Amino acid sequence: MKIAVAGKGGSGKSTVAGALALLQARAGCRVLAVDADPDANLASVLGVPAELQREIVPISEHRALIEERTGAKVRQYGQMFKLNPEVADIADNCALVHEGVALLVLGAIEAGGSGCACPESVLIKALVADLVLHKDEALVMDMEAGVEHLGRGTARGVDTMLVVVEPSRMSLDCAKRVFRMAAEIGLTDVRVVANKIATPDDERWLRDALADREIVAAIPLSEGIRAADRDGRPVVNGLDGETLGVFEDLLQVLQWEAAR
Repeated sequence: MKIAVAGKGGSGKSTVAGALALLQARAGCRVLAVDADPDANLASVLGVPAELQREIVPISEHRALIEERTGAKVRQYGQMFKLNPEVADIADNCALVHEGVALLVLGAIEAGGSGCACPESVLIKALVADLVLHKDEALVMDMEAGVEHLGRGTARGVDTMLVVVEPSRMSLDCAKRVFRMAAEIGLTDVRVVANKIATPDDERWLRDALADREIVAAIPLSEGIRAADRDGRPVVNGLDGETLGVFEDLLQVLQWEAAR
């Protein structure tokens, strides 16, 4: 099953992505978690110790790898380079395995202009396409606010995109932009996860605002999630029984839909 998780920064998308990855790993699945957000937080959600996090080198900073696979020098312009670099072995060689989850951090592209045709972006887009279309592992991608790492061809390999929305207008506006971008690349299975729900009014407000969208889960505002982050523990270790049940039910629904 291939899941992309998007939403406004701070909405809890990394929490959702990490919890789904951990629950699949604990059920015995081979899981690859990809942190595609330049503001990378997925390692913390998975409970990777700080000393190991400092050893993670994002793919965008593997200069020798980028230059070897694309045939071009990093941060030099006007070059010819391979548009279809070999990427099939990168996840196996570069991922950090923790709590049964193989974590791959993509990193930021330090180049001007949206969608730059630079060696780093070419390698990362080819890598994402390979992970989505050709790898057998369960895949959970913690996206940027939008869908920048997914192209039209790649989108067909994603089983579902979850858009995480908290009860705020800024989060709602971001979600609507994601819906629009997802439609533009042909990603049709897009669902909403309502997060940080403190009161019935919070959930009602979001359901009214997104009446034309399927809200597949409503996750309560959780002190346990905050405590797990503070203590450096995997996010699922901080969940009370009710909240853990919401995540488990969400995963079961997604797995059932993907198997249809």
